[in-house]
Amino acid sequence: MTPVSKTSLPSQGEEDGGEFSLPVRVYIEDTDAGGIVYYVNYLKFMERCRTELLRQLGYDKPAILDDGLLLVVHRAEVQYHRAARLDDSLLVTARIEKLARTNVLFHQTVWRGNERLCDGLIRIACVCGDSMRPRALPTDMQQKIASTLGS
Repeated sequence: MTPVSKTSLPSQGEEDGGEFSLPVRVYIEDTDAGGIVYYVNYLKFMERCRTELLRQLGYDKPAILDDGLLLVVHRAEVQYHRAARLDDSLLVTARIEKLARTNVLFHQTVWRGNERLCDGLIRIACVCGDSMRPRALPTDMQQKIASTLGS
């Protein structure tokens, strides 16, 4: 993932070329004693963005689906470029890279203005809540997610 500048940042929920965005403010709870965002909190920001993207597609509680299915993080690959600090205004983006029968791959970025702070590739898997074994995503969800791939 090569750093690129983002010249025009969309507002909350706006899609820009298939990319969903969510503004996030950095609070004291997000930082270490030096006022720098603790590394794991970037994953929390990304989680919020994915959740809101799925909410926009019509899923009120996107981690818990009908028929006892759950959406769980299967893999997370994160690359940090720069640190966010207390009170920064950030924009977190999510773009669906790939849709498979049992999982979805998201490419996510955290921005401060035109400065790329963090990139992530996050694979979300659909599993049976009882056994935690992979299951196919519900057909309606596959169709809704597929419809965003052409954006």
